[in-house]
Amino acid sequence: MTQSNTTARYYIGMIVAMLFWGVAWTAGKVAAEHSNAEVAAFWRYAISFMTIIPVVWYLKTPLKSDKIGYLYMLAAGALTSLFNYLFFAGLSHGQAGYGGTMVTALAPLLTYFMSIVIFGITITTRQIIALTIGIFGASILLRIPSEGFEFLNIESSYFLGCALVWSLVTIVSQKATKRADPMFYTVIVFGITTFINMLFALPHHPFDFGAYDVVFWWTILFIGVIPGTFSTALFFLSAGKVGAHRTGVFMFIVPVGAIISSWIVYGETLALSTLVGCLLAFVAVVLFNIKKLTWK
Repeated sequence: MTQSNTTARYYIGMIVAMLFWGVAWTAGKVAAEHSNAEVAAFWRYAISFMTIIPVVWYLKTPLKSDKIGYLYMLAAGALTSLFNYLFFAGLSHGQAGYGGTMVTALAPLLTYFMSIVIFGITITTRQIIALTIGIFGASILLRIPSEGFEFLNIESSYFLGCALVWSLVTIVSQKATKRADPMFYTVIVFGITTFINMLFALPHHPFDFGAYDVVFWWTILFIGVIPGTFSTALFFLSAGKVGAHRTGVFMFIVPVGAIISSWIVYGETLALSTLVGCLLAFVAVVLFNIKKLTWK
């Protein structure tokens, strides 16, 4: 197989992973409607944790890290459990397409801001312009020009929380994966997330299988196995070949899966402000990650 064909396979792998992550937003809304945020959050990662273990074994992943690496994994697991709850809580109140678009667009921008503030990273003129475009895109996405601060409602607040928490997860993950194999990091984080979410789900009797209908179980199984284990493994296998600087750009395929699937299942329509805001955020991420330009 030629180099170009191999590269194309990894690009396709990234696209497939992103599309399934997008569909997870609509499937998550279905699961939340047929249960509650606590139970759905627990089973989503419980299923992913159980099904990713054979993958880690098959790939012969090195199962080692150092003490600092494990601390990073613990922090990432705690943050992911919070994100997981906010994900389902937001979907129980809001639209899947809007949530998938909003979180995907805002998370990388917040990550850049936090990295600059926390680590004192020096940025170029190009990156300042990129962040300015990103801020403008975020304000449109949040509908601030037309609705002011009404975005701080119960629907958008959960999704805004998702974006904030996921940006923290991203920063911690960048530190952790330097000390452990990404797949080993993933299985540990999945396990910690499962345990924490289980503690909050126990009052809702998550192991009372008859309390939840067939729609819930089939949907949560899909989320746990396909967007969870399959897409996560596909993402890590492909990301190493595609390049870390391109990963942020691929993330903007997620809204496509979220918007199309939410339109099919719920008849949700895409607001112009959501489209424009997402496109501006995409431009910002591209500018921020381009490594070579003729001007700085």
